Amino acid sequence: MPFVSIILPYYRKINYVKKTINSILSQSFKDFEVILIYDDENLNDLFEIESDFKKNPKIKIIKNSKNLGAGISRNIGIKHAKGKIIAFVDSDDFWQPEKLERQTKFMQENNYDFTFCNYDKVVSSDKTINVKSPKSVLDYKDLLGSNEIGLSTVQLNKKIIMEELFPPLKTKEDYVAWLKITKNNINAYNFPQSLVVWNKTKNSLSSNFYQKLSDGFAVFMEYEKFNLIKSLYYLILLGINSIKRKI
Repeated sequence: MPFVSIILPYYRKINYVKKTINSILSQSFKDFEVILIYDDENLNDLFEIESDFKKNPKIKIIKNSKNLGAGISRNIGIKHAKGKIIAFVDSDDFWQPEKLERQTKFMQENNYDFTFCNYDKVVSSDKTINVKSPKSVLDYKDLLGSNEIGLSTVQLNKKIIMEELFPPLKTKEDYVAWLKITKNNINAYNFPQSLVVWNKTKNSLSSNFYQKLSDGFAVFMEYEKFNLIKSLYYLILLGINSIKRKI
């Protein structure tokens, strides 16, 4: 049984995903499986991915019958995961070679169930921002109004994951998941090294301002069950803190 299960949803990023997978296969920590959820009705990329990686015993490919979105695809991946630790990565992000080794050791030595690390955010060909957590420990109140956790940096103990962790939002689905976990009095602990490279691609949903605005409002109204005024307050706070991280 693998110790770590890595959940990788895929949708039309063939120019990045091979580098993503190779960064995983190059990890110094080797006791893992990769669960790639192919979330695209167009099969052209699937044939190319299978041609390069299907023979690798560490990689399991699951094909969705239709496009379900990254959040639902991660839920499917979690259900197939055999590892004690669940790690997430998006198909346009890359891991440093010692990411799994260092962060898993950090979890084991401190008996942490929810960890994340710092990351380097590539915003253009000549600009990279190092994103660091302002605190070593984040709780539910810390995360309200400020999502300091990059999805591809997260490692969780599988035992804390509730059913359907990620909602069917196009963006902010990871934010809902982190709020859901920390709301259960499980804090998120920061490993203070940059072990992930996040690529902000032009066609990425995370780059769509209006989609993020709509989904951000849904986070507070639909999932946190706040009233209108409270939802608007935290939505504005979320936006302000997001701008601060870019300065």
